[in-house]
Amino acid sequence: MTLVLNEEQLMLQESAAGFLASKATVEHLRKLRDSGDELGFDPAVWQEMVDMGWAGIAIPEAYGGLGYGYTGLGVVLEQAGRHLSASPLEASVLIGATAINCLGNESQKALWLAAIAAGEKQVTLALQETGAFDPLAVTTTASQDGDTFVLSGEKRMVLDAQSADAFIVIARSSGSAGESAGLSAFLVAADAEGLSRSRCDMVDSRQCGVLSLDGVRVSADALMGAEGDAWAALERTLDIAAIGLSAELLGLSLEAFERTVAYIRERKQFGQVIGSFQGLQHRAAHLFAELELARSIVLKALQAVDAGDDSLSRFASAAKAKLSEVARLASNEGVQMHGGVGMTDEYDIGLFMKRARVLEHLMGDYYYHLDRFARIGGY
Repeated sequence: MTLVLNEEQLMLQESAAGFLASKATVEHLRKLRDSGDELGFDPAVWQEMVDMGWAGIAIPEAYGGLGYGYTGLGVVLEQAGRHLSASPLEASVLIGATAINCLGNESQKALWLAAIAAGEKQVTLALQETGAFDPLAVTTTASQDGDTFVLSGEKRMVLDAQSADAFIVIARSSGSAGESAGLSAFLVAADAEGLSRSRCDMVDSRQCGVLSLDGVRVSADALMGAEGDAWAALERTLDIAAIGLSAELLGLSLEAFERTVAYIRERKQFGQVIGSFQGLQHRAAHLFAELELARSIVLKALQAVDAGDDSLSRFASAAKAKLSEVARLASNEGVQMHGGVGMTDEYDIGLFMKRARVLEHLMGDYYYHLDRFARIGGY
């Protein structure tokens, strides 16, 4: 498969770029941040995204979606990265809907995927329990009591927890932390008795939450798939999520680079445009080359999802490791080439650095995925 977008994907890219440039820009993010908005995004703008079909891009047509695939969703996420657009696109569409599609049974898919595609419901994943991403370090328990399960534990870094209507809670019904066997997934309503959530603002002005489950009782219908056998589907979900976030990191990096180049072409020092300094030209050229490599690996990984490639985990870790590295370089170079003003809130470039740091750590950072890529390759 060629590493280029087809005509329909290019049209989607143009449409997303135009919409986000007018409705969900860095300026809009600043307003949400400064107002202390409870949700961290504008529901009216999100509804417009839903009306454009974005919530159902990667959801199969059989469940109310467009069936357009993850390459299409990646195109939109890349544009969201360029504009630092705040919405439930990552939490509910990329991660939540994917988890339901991979883990859920037919009735769960029919009910929840259609609702997500229509913008009627938002669902997010509750997995992480420690400061570092480790999907097997699950200690939240799921104890069977008759025809119900009782969930107890605490989840951290739950994206868009405040706006979620339901959570996909990963709990351990057997085994010990670090083991892949014994993990189970449950669809838990946000208003379930014993469940509480508290808001945490992240450095990028987006919000996540801490989820506390104190003896939350759910029916057997809430179980997604077979008890204790969630790992294979969960791993695929996390691979797809890592690739989607890599697409967003790509957009962020490209925008940071373009803004930086525009700045050094105008800023004068010692009577000369600083872009004429050879040292800055070399740094910009190096970053440009890295961005071209990053663009290729992201598109290849997105295409691997849609093609059902058996090497998906390898592509996912390669993409997330590379894009975490490139986004760090692009945002660091952006701030440094802006000079002292790059550290001030008056300039937007610092906001790209903050978002890059958050996305880098979501679903595994550079070191996590570099190590995973090596292990998959037999090292």
